[in-house]
Amino acid sequence: MKNITFLLITLIGFSSCEGSKTEDLKPNIIYFLADDLGYGEVGVYGQEKIQTPNIDRLAKNGMLFTQHYSGAPVCAPARYMFLTGKHSGHAFIRGNDEWVERGEVWDYEKASNDASLEGQRPIPNTTITLGHKLKEAGYKTGILGKWGLGAPGSEGIPNLQGFDYFYGYNCQRQAHNLYPSHLWENIEKDTLNNAMVPPRTKLDSLANPFDEKSYAIFNQNDYAPERIHQRAISFIKESKDEPFFMYYASPLPHLPLQAPKEYVDKYRKIFGDETPYIGDKGYFPNQYPRATYAAMISYLDYQLGDLISTLKEEGIYENTIIIFSSDNGPTYTGGVDFDFFESSKPFTNGYGRTKGFVYEGGIRIPLIGSWPNHIKPGSKSNHISAFYDLMPTICDFAGIKPPENIDGISFKQELLGKEQKQHEFLYWEFPSYNGQQAVRMGKWKGIRKDIFDDNLTIELYDLESDSVEMNDVASLHPDIVKQIESIMIQEHEPATSKKFRIKQLGDN
Repeated sequence: MKNITFLLITLIGFSSCEGSKTEDLKPNIIYFLADDLGYGEVGVYGQEKIQTPNIDRLAKNGMLFTQHYSGAPVCAPARYMFLTGKHSGHAFIRGNDEWVERGEVWDYEKASNDASLEGQRPIPNTTITLGHKLKEAGYKTGILGKWGLGAPGSEGIPNLQGFDYFYGYNCQRQAHNLYPSHLWENIEKDTLNNAMVPPRTKLDSLANPFDEKSYAIFNQNDYAPERIHQRAISFIKESKDEPFFMYYASPLPHLPLQAPKEYVDKYRKIFGDETPYIGDKGYFPNQYPRATYAAMISYLDYQLGDLISTLKEEGIYENTIIIFSSDNGPTYTGGVDFDFFESSKPFTNGYGRTKGFVYEGGIRIPLIGSWPNHIKPGSKSNHISAFYDLMPTICDFAGIKPPENIDGISFKQELLGKEQKQHEFLYWEFPSYNGQQAVRMGKWKGIRKDIFDDNLTIELYDLESDSVEMNDVASLHPDIVKQIESIMIQEHEPATSKKFRIKQLGDN
């Protein structure tokens, strides 16, 4: 009897230890980032023409955020702020920087053949990224997709910035072709079965724009988003026995208009006849621009669904946090019919109000978080957050402290339905598109534009009553304007790079 009692106690103790071990298991974390996906381009956010069942299902199974913002209205700075937890007044990268001192970096063909012309200005080797922090915590780290923060051979490549594995585009310019001649796997080129077609290539002058054969050179063999996705699936399968962080930086739906034929054909049947896009501003022509753009977003949606299916097949879905978002607002060029799709709905569409600008359409973006049995299914949050909050949030879930002197605040508690600390304000500055600053403070949004024309006037909008930012009420609330001006002064420090300095704000 004593032996049986001892055996039962031993088994209970062993079971208890195993339970504790399970509870202490670090969650896998996937940050799935779309490229130029507008707030209104997802079904669960109000899109009616483009089908996104997997993204919608992710929201149904998790939490949908209505007031999440990018760190910047274009690619590179937004990604830098996600990885470092710093806003644009303190960031090293504050705009896209093509590092032109090297030579003919805008010559697509030369850069494709010469890695010394590829990629953007590198972030310093002293940078503490989210990748570094998660590696310290025992995570295997990978980035699949578009990088844009350090050219090949520089100190800014992913493998030197906290990532064990990288596959995709190093260079944002090279990503202006979704059938490129190569991608990168860590520090090696992966040559693809595609002919060299520079982005400014037009239709042949004798070609019939209503004949599919005229567009053959723009739809080749190896579709980069598919190749990237295959590596992402492999990364999950190879990492399933250890905690992993995957930064899935999709190049979709960023232009050019290129998508798998079966997805395009689906929307051709829905949309009917179209006027071909003949191509301009460095983007390829396309016979079915609306159908192709919708197809790109639906293909992105399929890839998210496939990732989730893989997690389930590998038995790790229950212990994986998935965060879905976009790097900035939608584009206004390259054949995209933003009015047809109402890409920024409910905000204002078009040039000056979407990508490249700090109005809501340029920086308010989708955010969905899912973690089975932890994040309440079908929940919705009005918590005001930004890209630079992701660094501390993900560190929080991983059980580690973020770096000191960051601007982000973890919103882990919000995701778990608990009491959440709030920002006093969010801040942006953008030394491009003629210079801009913005502050979100409660319901108020202050904006400066055309700073390079010596304009320091602050526009003021009440987002509760005017989400489209059409009624400037600065003259009615001078006290609020003064507070916002004080924040703009307080949060700006001169950029390390001269390219990002703004003399009108006192920079040398």
